[in-house]
Amino acid sequence: MPYHAPVEQIRFILNSVVSFPEVSGTEKFTEASPDMVDAILTEAGRMTSEVLAPLNEAGDQHPARLENGVLRSSPGFNKGFQAIAEGGWIGLSADPEYGGAGLPQAINMSVADMMAGACLALQLNPLLTQGQIEALEHHASDELKALYLPKLISGEWNGTMNLTEPQAGSDVGALKSKAEPNGDGTYSITGQKIFITWGDSDVTENTCHAVLARLPDGVQGTKGISLFMVPKYLPDENGNPGEANSLKTVSLEHKMGIHGSPTCVMSYEGAKGWLIGKEHGGMAAMFTMMNAARLGVGVQGVGVAEAALQKATEYAAEREQFGPIIRHADVRRMLATSRAEVFAARAICLACATALDMADATGDADWAARAALLTPIAKTHGTDVGCRVADTAVQVHGGMGYIEETGASQYLRDVRITPIYEGTNGIQAMDLVGRKMMDGGTAAQALLDEIMDNARGNSKICPERAEALWSAAQNLSEATTKLVEMDMDDRFAGAMAYLSAFARVLGGHFHMKAAMAGGEDEQLLARIYIDRILPRNAADLAELEAGVADLNAVSDAALGLA
Repeated sequence: MPYHAPVEQIRFILNSVVSFPEVSGTEKFTEASPDMVDAILTEAGRMTSEVLAPLNEAGDQHPARLENGVLRSSPGFNKGFQAIAEGGWIGLSADPEYGGAGLPQAINMSVADMMAGACLALQLNPLLTQGQIEALEHHASDELKALYLPKLISGEWNGTMNLTEPQAGSDVGALKSKAEPNGDGTYSITGQKIFITWGDSDVTENTCHAVLARLPDGVQGTKGISLFMVPKYLPDENGNPGEANSLKTVSLEHKMGIHGSPTCVMSYEGAKGWLIGKEHGGMAAMFTMMNAARLGVGVQGVGVAEAALQKATEYAAEREQFGPIIRHADVRRMLATSRAEVFAARAICLACATALDMADATGDADWAARAALLTPIAKTHGTDVGCRVADTAVQVHGGMGYIEETGASQYLRDVRITPIYEGTNGIQAMDLVGRKMMDGGTAAQALLDEIMDNARGNSKICPERAEALWSAAQNLSEATTKLVEMDMDDRFAGAMAYLSAFARVLGGHFHMKAAMAGGEDEQLLARIYIDRILPRNAADLAELEAGVADLNAVSDAALGLA
């Protein structure tokens, strides 16, 4: 079954489930009219289904490769990327001053969802470029913006994010890369970076690396780190790629999935770079890029889940074992719960994007707080659902799911990286219960109040499900009050459980809204979600209350260490 972009569901979520009509009603985004959004989603659906999706298997079977130091992309990727660039999809939310369309992030993330479902390995290229565009818009000098933004937005050049080193993964402050001033406003960058997504490319003219490094007077830890623009080819006087910079792609990582995406080991050997933002302010600039990418990665999980589920559903309808297996209760359970999970995760991601847009358009601190709260939830839950649904899709296929020729396993192999990207899901959960609760839980409680109000408002129409949703939200509210009183180690021990519980309550909330705005299909999916998935919150909240003591009491020997 070929991938079919879920245009109708995305349109329904935007119009009836999240607050996008409020976004299009603001002065900043007044051009995002219903007609324009419909046209964008329709064209994106056509492009992703017809142009990108056919490249997915080719990227898996014929990985990117490095030949004598030259990157060779998977068959058809050049044509696919050209369609992305020429369609203006990279700059959908970028500043119009530099060639972007200036449209809401909710629309950008809707398109990213479809791109990721069609071909995740290729979609990673524009995702990283979009993150770099945002970092430059917020932190770069006018000169850097004028030179790089038009090229990145047009797709002539692509952007990367260079954080990780062999000894410095999540502990970014342990990096060893150095930056030496050249005395002319440029810097010489020396060091090695690993896991650099699309760190080299033959689908663009130039690859622009955002590299974290430490200046000679930079203190140890993250406070001494600066961010630099280090292009593969140095721009000439006309802004075109000129002589090669002193950097090279050492090797490509051999990965379990996303084979079409070249994940590079990069070596910088006195490469020329330009400072992005302030000296020693690299983490602030990089976090702008990472926060944009975190939501994008959550959307990737949703997109791949959609594609995997489509394939499993088609297979179940065709596979005969005592009749079509789609009629068997257990298979139907897997398909129905997966469909309900995908809808909920997609709605959470688009609600997060909508909050970002409202904060951007209005400057309202409450919208900004909501976007900050939802970002780790969207990233973590979106990618967890991606893995869960892709795994279930293999199970629906039975033994054939484990055979590479069916293509079911590719989705599971591809999506498995997403819970690791941009800060592991455990780190996202720790951010939720730590930094995002520095307000004493105010933003979380405000959102839970809305959910309980929604449940009360529908109590006469759908009493059983409304009561279940209200009860789950109330229990989560009480747990949030207890959470902010815990010490940090106890919070961290239950962080993933708390995030999961919050995501499920959000999922129930959005399913309830969909049921009220939609038809019978939406009502039945809401019933599946609220009756079968939402009750798992009780176990999550019990784990949250367990704290850290029992984990610390387990000896290393009991964990299996000699």
